[in-house]
Amino acid sequence: MLSFGIKTLPLGVPYEELVRIWRQADAVPAIEHAWLWDHMLPIFGPVETPIYEGWTMLAALAAQTSRLKVGLMVTSNLTRPPAVLAKIASTVDVIAPGRLVLGLGVGGTRLRGDTIVPREYNAYGLTVPTPAEGRARLAESCTIIRRMFTEERFDFDGRYYQLKDVVCEPKPAVRPPLLLGGWGDNTLGVVAEHADIWNVPGPPHNTVAFLRDRSKLLDEKCAAIGRDPSEIVRSTQIVVTPDDVGAARSAIGELAEIGLTHFVLGVRTAGGGNVAEWLAEEIIEPATR
Repeated sequence: MLSFGIKTLPLGVPYEELVRIWRQADAVPAIEHAWLWDHMLPIFGPVETPIYEGWTMLAALAAQTSRLKVGLMVTSNLTRPPAVLAKIASTVDVIAPGRLVLGLGVGGTRLRGDTIVPREYNAYGLTVPTPAEGRARLAESCTIIRRMFTEERFDFDGRYYQLKDVVCEPKPAVRPPLLLGGWGDNTLGVVAEHADIWNVPGPPHNTVAFLRDRSKLLDEKCAAIGRDPSEIVRSTQIVVTPDDVGAARSAIGELAEIGLTHFVLGVRTAGGGNVAEWLAEEIIEPATR
């Protein structure tokens, strides 16, 4: 069965506008989940554009809703130590019991030609690792977070993170699903081992053929470690604009045919109106007939 969510950017928009959009989405049954992103600086437009810290805003919006699953798509693993992130997440779960989905990704790494990640990370004093180190850190973080949600106390002596007698109370009412974003060959190995949900950007960022290939590789990574690939929900993000509704509908149909079932519809929130109802009427309902 297909599920649909809405993603709003906490960028250049008043808090009250985000509250309005999320409350409207909470009242539309066809929309099952709602998402923010995790950046400290804008990744497009003027760098001075106001932008909110993701987890703080997520907690605020979780308190304004009662039904939606909520999360960040995705949290950078490099901006908060994993034990701190688990504590933040368990606090959000107190606000929205059983509704949190913990989205997590490698975060910014040193890629040739990239200017966005160094600008953001250097501004906030964050380390920019190699891709290999970023993946290794992500794998350790997944282990730490899961153990903090399920164990009374433990030590952890990893290559990148060390914990001594860590305790996480209160624990989430239900262990939040772990959504991992990424599509590289080695990152998919981490996804196969740890993820409940796998997310990758869809069209126009990536083609259907590319996503089919990545999904097939994830199956192979699961088989290599003895995991049933059907245990991992396949998720994608699609940017929706009023002038190209047909493209979004077509993309959903094609991606559903290759096994993707969890769709996150990215929208710009400026301009008023009820964007949640519009998504339900123009995108979701036609896609599920």
